[in-house]
Amino acid sequence: MARLKSASAYRVIKRPYTRTSRKRALAYVKGAPNFKVVQFDMGDKTNAQAFPYELQLLSTRALQIRDNALEAARQAAVRALEKESKTGWALKIRAVPHHVLREKAVATAAGADRFSQGMAHSFGAPVGHAVQARDGTILFSFFLEKQYISLAREAARKASTKMPMKTELRLLDNKTRKELPL
Repeated sequence: MARLKSASAYRVIKRPYTRTSRKRALAYVKGAPNFKVVQFDMGDKTNAQAFPYELQLLSTRALQIRDNALEAARQAAVRALEKESKTGWALKIRAVPHHVLREKAVATAAGADRFSQGMAHSFGAPVGHAVQARDGTILFSFFLEKQYISLAREAARKASTKMPMKTELRLLDNKTRKELPL
């Protein structure tokens, strides 16, 4: 299996070429791979909105976040939360990787000019998915009880190390939706 390209190759948000056609089957990217994010809701899923506090992990700048970075952050956060408590919290991934990443494979070996296809179909083949996050986009929401706020902050810190940019935290009272000091 081929190695992943560096995240810096996909960071910049730009609208890709998308074909428009009168025939619906020809107007979208076909053959995109599956999401690497396994679950979008974890913890006490049934009581998520009933918890009194919500801790949000926000992006601080506009860029693309690949689905494998989102999955790594999810795993780090869930591992940190489950180490202390199996209940009393819920985690929801709020950013969904709908954007299809495409790449034009280029032959670089010796004699590549003899079997290269040139720029035919230069829009590339689908290779993955990404979230197009703007400044202030909510990436993760932790719904929790008061005693788990410090635990969720640590889990959010561990998740943010897997992200390709700096993040910030916001604590909300779930009933009044007012921001609280951290």
